[in-house]
Amino acid sequence: MPTASLLLVEDDAVYRDLLSKALRKRGFEIHAAGDVASGLATAERVSPRYAVVDLCLPDGSGLLLVDRLVRLGGDIRIVVLTGYASIATAVEAVKLGATHYLTKPVETDEIVAAFERSEGDATVITAAQPMSVNRLEWEHIQKVLLECEGNISRTAQRLGMHRRTLQRKLQKRPMPR
Repeated sequence: MPTASLLLVEDDAVYRDLLSKALRKRGFEIHAAGDVASGLATAERVSPRYAVVDLCLPDGSGLLLVDRLVRLGGDIRIVVLTGYASIATAVEAVKLGATHYLTKPVETDEIVAAFERSEGDATVITAAQPMSVNRLEWEHIQKVLLECEGNISRTAQRLGMHRRTLQRKLQKRPMPR
């Protein structure tokens, strides 16, 4: 298999280095970046065949990068990674052109397998019980935050809560389902 060009955009330098090494061992030529701006500049320079994009980046949402990568053209396969998964961001990532959406921690082989998946899996097991109230709150906050394009103040206003309260809620990990 010829070496395939892969753009890796991850703000955590340690994780980015570990994932770069693991993907390089699997035959990819890695072009790493730590934010949306440098990821886009790198993509324009190298025209990668694959991309792994973190959802939460210091200069904006990884969804912005997904949208721009798709608009650059070519047949790029994009996997979005996040430690803060929500239904709203998963749906938007796929609508924008991501091939797959995975929650950290994730095995490197899962990422590679996700690049090759082009259809849904009808055998995925659905949850036996409904989401908890805390998880529903988290999902709703993520949906409104996405609608407000990541603007914390506007999101807090729409949710009827103080901005600092919303920031505290966003710093917590998502609640279990």
